[in-house]
Amino acid sequence: MSEGRFEFLDGFPADVLAFEAKGTIGAEAYEKHLIPAVEKKIAAEGKVKLLYIIGGEFDGYTAKGAWDDTKLGLSHLGDFAAVALVSDVDWIRWGIQAFAPMIPGTVKLFHLSELEQAKAWICSSGKPEEDHSHDVAATHKLPTLEDRQPPLDE
Repeated sequence: MSEGRFEFLDGFPADVLAFEAKGTIGAEAYEKHLIPAVEKKIAAEGKVKLLYIIGGEFDGYTAKGAWDDTKLGLSHLGDFAAVALVSDVDWIRWGIQAFAPMIPGTVKLFHLSELEQAKAWICSSGKPEEDHSHDVAATHKLPTLEDRQPPLDE
């Protein structure tokens, strides 16, 4: 088991916090790195989107690390606009599926082989789609004001 850490990834929009868990994740990784990063991002952006990768270098959580993960999620439940979890670890995938209904934002699971799709999804999620249902075709001209004035009496 190696000491756990979160490796933060660059190249994402300002409202995305992307990171990968490596080693055995304990309280220090949360308290000194991930929690401050999440809170800083929330302060700067409001709602944030998370790309959380749990890959081959992940060894697990300590009991305190698992508790800190739970506390982080519960204390910022309404602050996550979207969460993309990328992992092939079954118990983690089952866990996120169990808790996803309680998260107000959208949660989507990806396998490690789908990392590029997860990156694309998290970057585009939450962007308002253009709604053209109320558009009006400009085929008719409005009458000019002069056409609406009554004639002058001479």
